[in-house]
Amino acid sequence: MRLIQNIGLVLLRAGIVLCQVRQPAISIDSAEIKSGTPLDGFLSYSIEFASFPDFAGNKSSPNKFSDNLLDNIGYLQGDKPYIRVGGNTQDYAIYNANLTVGLNGTVNVTRSPDYPTTIEIGPSFFESYSTWPNVKFSHGFNMGGNHDSRIQDTLTQTAELACKALGTDKLYVWEYGNEADLFATSAQGPVRASSYNESDYVNEWLDGVAVIKSVFRKNCPGLASIDTYKYMAPSFGGVANHLKAPIAWAAGLDNTENIKYFSSHNYISGAATPGVTLQGTLMNHTRTRLSVEAHVDEYNAVHPGEDVPHIMGEANSLYNQGRPGLSNAFGAALWGVDFALYCAALGIRRVHMHMGTDYRYASWQPIETPLASRGTKAPYYGNIAIAHLPLTGGDTEAAYAAYVGGSLKRVMIINMNAYNYTNTNTSSGGSSSMHAVDCGCDGSGGQSSPSPPPPRPARAYSFFVGGGTTTARVQRLYANGSDAITGITWDGWNYNYELDEGRPVRLANVTVGETVQVQNGTLNITVPDSQAVMVTLGVSDETLNRPARKRRT
Repeated sequence: MRLIQNIGLVLLRAGIVLCQVRQPAISIDSAEIKSGTPLDGFLSYSIEFASFPDFAGNKSSPNKFSDNLLDNIGYLQGDKPYIRVGGNTQDYAIYNANLTVGLNGTVNVTRSPDYPTTIEIGPSFFESYSTWPNVKFSHGFNMGGNHDSRIQDTLTQTAELACKALGTDKLYVWEYGNEADLFATSAQGPVRASSYNESDYVNEWLDGVAVIKSVFRKNCPGLASIDTYKYMAPSFGGVANHLKAPIAWAAGLDNTENIKYFSSHNYISGAATPGVTLQGTLMNHTRTRLSVEAHVDEYNAVHPGEDVPHIMGEANSLYNQGRPGLSNAFGAALWGVDFALYCAALGIRRVHMHMGTDYRYASWQPIETPLASRGTKAPYYGNIAIAHLPLTGGDTEAAYAAYVGGSLKRVMIINMNAYNYTNTNTSSGGSSSMHAVDCGCDGSGGQSSPSPPPPRPARAYSFFVGGGTTTARVQRLYANGSDAITGITWDGWNYNYELDEGRPVRLANVTVGETVQVQNGTLNITVPDSQAVMVTLGVSDETLNRPARKRRT
């Protein structure tokens, strides 16, 4: 992919009165535009190892709700998400051949209240890899060991079961160890001595992947070739932890040339970190930019080469599974759009959004539990575009452009200025309304309130996109406000479990089919605070009501 040169950009900053704007013109030089070319399945998922049976089900009871949601994403981006099965709990999982259930876990709240830290898996765990058609998986092998003497037997036994369960058709890549840079310092309990260093890690990693390959040669020879025996690594938890990726790479991590993807993990901040807010932390483009760029700098320091592209193997908003009211709010969906697209713009070629059962930042809750109802959550509504166009709005605004065959096709504008509807005397019932005639700016969806809320501010943007005069399609990622956790739509489509098990349902009370005219090559669009808008250039009338995805028959 390449960027068209000399693209003009003008930002029209809004005043505080609804739909009244002032218009300082700001020119953006094409040299400031960042670009990247995503891999297929760019928006993908990482599922906590201990939660995978909940998300996927098993042969006798597959989780159709999860598969419907994966189908939706696959239809929109052309490929179903790639699924990484891993996380902290992959390094706690010990194999028990006599276990009659897929996974048996014990939660120790002093180590983690959100997932089990003593885990056994049985043969039926691997059935979960058979429940989602047309999905490729990575399986995470236990490297940490959790101070269990059965770790070596577990590695050889699970290697055989995993290779037979995945085969060549379902295999994405393998992973050995999760966030080994935290093995000596983990808040859930260290599993290595404080003296553990990059050379120790590399020696251990090379020994382990050699064991796994020997098992494959015996049981799955088709997966032991130089073309199929590949990993994502190093899967470190950050750029400033106990181990450093550039040092590990220099110590020979890829000496056997079996690393297919350089995998980074990223969280913008922590769930318990003081001062974390929607506006200051998640709906803050500067925070996202600095966080992502630190990983790009690390990758460039390693310089593994074009044959080892950079991916986010695990990412989400706030580590420690997110904070209620922040990670499950619509503002987190806007953050997810900005984060994923900025990753793409900087050359991070696939992003796996992490989730687990009862996790506050999860895109969906796969099953009913005492802590959460099964359902689609706000982050699911975040979507995809490609190349970054930096706006002058600083922390709270960003725009991205997608190019197809060298021509500008789509523009995504993300207005991350917070509109907190629960503090403006609006009510939260039902799905929100949006009317193109008043810029979609009312923010008054749901039941009427005793007194009207203040107007929802909107900001006007103008882009020189070339091409003379044409029609552009407008699709909005919408909710009552940045703190909404329900009533969210993408282009009028709702994916809630309650409506049709996560299949797309078009809501009658949301205006759709909105278009704008690109006049003399200039696109003008108004975006309310706490909303994202996708503009597709050069559309025909036949495409305006294209379904969210084809239904399976």
